[in-house]
Amino acid sequence: MTLKNRFQKLSPATLVLASFLLAILVGGSLLSLPFSTSAGSIRWIDALFTATSAVCVTGLTVVDTGTYFTAIGQAIILCLIQTGGIGVMTIAVVLFGWVGRRISFHQRMAMQDLFANKPREDILSLVKSIIVFTLSAEALGAALLCIRWTRELPFTAALYTSLFHAVSAFCNAGFSTFPDSMVRYRDDVLLNLTMSGLIVVGGIGFPVLYDLQQRLRLRGKSPMRLSIQTKTVLVTTLCLIVAGAAMFWLLESASSGASYPVQERILAATFQSITCRTAGFNTVDIAALNEATLLMMIFLMYFGASPGSCGGGVKTTTLALAVTFAVSRTQRKRRVNICRKSIPEETVTRSVSLMLMSAAIIVAVLFMLLIGDCVGDHNVPSYQHAGFLAYLFETVSAFGTVGLSMGMTADLSDWGKAWIMLMMLIGRVGVLTFSYIIAGNSATKGIEYSEENIMIG
Repeated sequence: MTLKNRFQKLSPATLVLASFLLAILVGGSLLSLPFSTSAGSIRWIDALFTATSAVCVTGLTVVDTGTYFTAIGQAIILCLIQTGGIGVMTIAVVLFGWVGRRISFHQRMAMQDLFANKPREDILSLVKSIIVFTLSAEALGAALLCIRWTRELPFTAALYTSLFHAVSAFCNAGFSTFPDSMVRYRDDVLLNLTMSGLIVVGGIGFPVLYDLQQRLRLRGKSPMRLSIQTKTVLVTTLCLIVAGAAMFWLLESASSGASYPVQERILAATFQSITCRTAGFNTVDIAALNEATLLMMIFLMYFGASPGSCGGGVKTTTLALAVTFAVSRTQRKRRVNICRKSIPEETVTRSVSLMLMSAAIIVAVLFMLLIGDCVGDHNVPSYQHAGFLAYLFETVSAFGTVGLSMGMTADLSDWGKAWIMLMMLIGRVGVLTFSYIIAGNSATKGIEYSEENIMIG
């Protein structure tokens, strides 16, 4: 069997995973070259970790991006972020379309799984609009950020810094050229609003953006209702942002944020509520937050962004379905209804399975990290909250492709870095995609036996 035939037989899920793995290997190889780092060298595991974090748009770093990497190295990271944010397959499909090459059935199915909640005939048009919208949003964000950074940096440096952070924010990557992320700009209204806007737009999902675009384009011409997915994503995202900001305000009002002016506290609470679900930037010292705040942030990181977006996690729609399912069962209703539409039982079952599988993976990787710390020579620095909570925070942050850390990423052993890399890849590609690769995505009825009830609860 030829290589071409083997490629054509790959399932869409395997094709997506293979594209991300290829991008990571190429990125790690480029970052390990002498011209990519200021010192002229970097450990292979650290180069691979950085490439994985960039392609999986996470933001966890073992070295300081702004000082350790040269301008060429930072440009490579930026390209990896853009590639990982849009998707390697997306870029390949668009390039094939532009040069007139035929888009294969497997590529179309891969795009269908990534960016559409129902079968579409115009999948290529959808993918092209995603590219155009992404570049437009990043250009607008870079222009707004450049207005801010020209006040303190030369124009060329300000433009580069603005472009880097605009791409990183829209792709929900969390990479920053500043060693303290956005802490120094905690009170800057323009920067906070611009970064938050880019993160939200990049995190609600391309299907939602396309749906909204079509609604605006056809406004007044023909009636078009927003899909249930769009409504669910927008409502759930708004609720999480408001609830997260309110909780952060209350939990930190007597501790780290007590000395800040009211405006700074509002900006910090809102920014952290938005960024801790998937983006990874921070305007406060994460390690200085109290345990209750960290636990709340872990909850937000676990659910993450929305389907078809740049972010990871089990997704906002899964949370909405889980809550609606619980309420429906409590009221003894057989169907799960959202906005006067009944959700297919298979979708509800998949959402519950996704949450259970994700929790199991997080626990398993957390256990492996703790084992490595217990039996190895590696010791975690004795900073605040070090130990179990720090490992849990790091693990969920990697799974949600968030990138926030309590400061222990650079101190991970090679064993720990390998597991965190795996978590970032699973979080970006998706738990269900991995399950399809392992078990296949064709449904089987299985064997049916006589029923017998068991007690629960």
